[in-house]
Amino acid sequence: MTTALIPQPAAAVIGASSGIGEALARRLARAGYAVALVARRADRLEQIAAAIEAEHGPGRARVYVHDVTQTAEAPAVFQRLLADLGRLDVLAYNAGRQLPVALDEYDFDKDRQMLAVNTLGALAWLDLGAALFERQRAGQLVGVSSVAGDRGRVGAPAYNASKAALNAFLEALRNRLTRHGVHVLTVKPGFVDTELLKNAPRAFWVITPEQAAEDIFRALQARRQVIYTPARWGLLMLIIRHIPSFIFRRLKF
Repeated sequence: MTTALIPQPAAAVIGASSGIGEALARRLARAGYAVALVARRADRLEQIAAAIEAEHGPGRARVYVHDVTQTAEAPAVFQRLLADLGRLDVLAYNAGRQLPVALDEYDFDKDRQMLAVNTLGALAWLDLGAALFERQRAGQLVGVSSVAGDRGRVGAPAYNASKAALNAFLEALRNRLTRHGVHVLTVKPGFVDTELLKNAPRAFWVITPEQAAEDIFRALQARRQVIYTPARWGLLMLIIRHIPSFIFRRLKF
């Protein structure tokens, strides 16, 4: 319940038009947050905002159309949503791109597109949230990465690199911001039933975006540092991370 003494918390979800981002925005709204929905697809954002407000009341969702590859525009969008919401408690970066890459393909344009969304867009938005949360000595940053960032696989070099860079960046932010009371969560999903799944050569342990969002929400409540979703990926990736390189390079995934 929101009162003058207990104000309504607010969250911004970057990449909120589908998949995990949409599910997380809906989950946060259900928990009482006012939510800023940020993504490229205006029509889809308007649909999600309308659904949230129909369920939870007016003023609970706001739409901000933004392409995360246009990093120079991020500060203005951030300031606008901050002014509209009046406060910010959670900033979650979920935008992601994975393009199909053949084993004999070396395409810098595809690589650039993936890093622009998965890494540079993330840095632009997470830096904004980090600066704000350090000043207010409170707040939670979420970066939705991937199990793909744990190892350099033959099938997706640039995608792996983009997520590995995001993992390292989030860890560095965590080490910097913990002393200021700021929580930083790294999320490493396996296969989730989203648009990205169509580019996976094989998939198993597939979960819904809603399950991933619930895992993220619980991790926020518990102030976890790193989670795999579903959790069984943590054990599998522990094994994969310790496969010797001379064996790993022979694998076909």
